Amino acid sequence: QVQLVESGGGLVQAGGSLTLSCAASGSIVSINAMAWYRQAPGKQRELVARIISGGTTNYADSVKGRFTIVRYNANNTVYLQMNSLKPEDTAVYYCNAEARIRYWSGYRDYWGQGTRVTVSS
Repeated sequence: QVQLVESGGGLVQAGGSLTLSCAASGSIVSINAMAWYRQAPGKQRELVARIISGGTTNYADSVKGRFTIVRYNANNTVYLQMNSLKPEDTAVYYCNAEARIRYWSGYRDYWGQGTRVTVSS
């Protein structure tokens, strides 16, 4: 299986910065894409940023220009640099990996346990 361990959440004032980290481990054959999602209280989980193995990224409109996703394929880690944070960025952030654990199997989604980010006004 695949385990995703996140770190880096916390409390920050509006305008501040945080960097989230996620490390994937386990019986990984390959990872197609890694991403960060978030879920605010009372809202659905939404995609924040995604990066595929070739380096192509995409971001939610609400975070473009403020957040940067970086991935290191060699050690299956992904980071989310978050700048100019706003109170509306407050949420639990989840790491996601599209990975396969066998050469003959397809990719499936794996999730971390989540890390809480709170932005105070």
